Amino acid sequence: MGEKGTGTIQLYTGNGKGKTTASLGAALRCLGHGGRVAMVQFMKGRLYGEIAAARSLDGLTIEQYGRDEFVDPENPEAIDREFAERGWARAEELVKDTGLDMLILDEINVAVSFGLIPLERVLDFMRQRPPHLELILTGRYAPDAMIELADTVTEMSEIKHHYKNGVNARKGIEF
Repeated sequence: MGEKGTGTIQLYTGNGKGKTTASLGAALRCLGHGGRVAMVQFMKGRLYGEIAAARSLDGLTIEQYGRDEFVDPENPEAIDREFAERGWARAEELVKDTGLDMLILDEINVAVSFGLIPLERVLDFMRQRPPHLELILTGRYAPDAMIELADTVTEMSEIKHHYKNGVNARKGIEF
């Protein structure tokens, strides 16, 4: 949490694990210094462990705008578009909250890639965010234009993954 006017834009992308987790680490650091953090999760509807943990952390809110099913990238359903629009409207409300120190748009890169949120809308949002606000965008498939606007870009790359050895998603680890 920087001084007023020193917020940056961070972007976490790539096919590796850890993008949401990295953003939550940044959120914990901000909370530890008395900051307020909001996370809008696009395309997620499952009860992830971070949702349960957030309930006990003052200053952190996490809101989900998605279903507990995978979205077909070639043919998203109307409900997926509706959830994305509602999540985007919430992000636009939150960015006006002058007491908010950090806003995380989790899986926004995927929502843009799947055509659920127009890229230009996100680029305008990035350009017009309040100067004090730390903005974190996560998800695979980050468009070049978003990468260009971000101040810090981290790409998580998969080298090896336990899923490929038959280990399924585990409660408390992957969700």
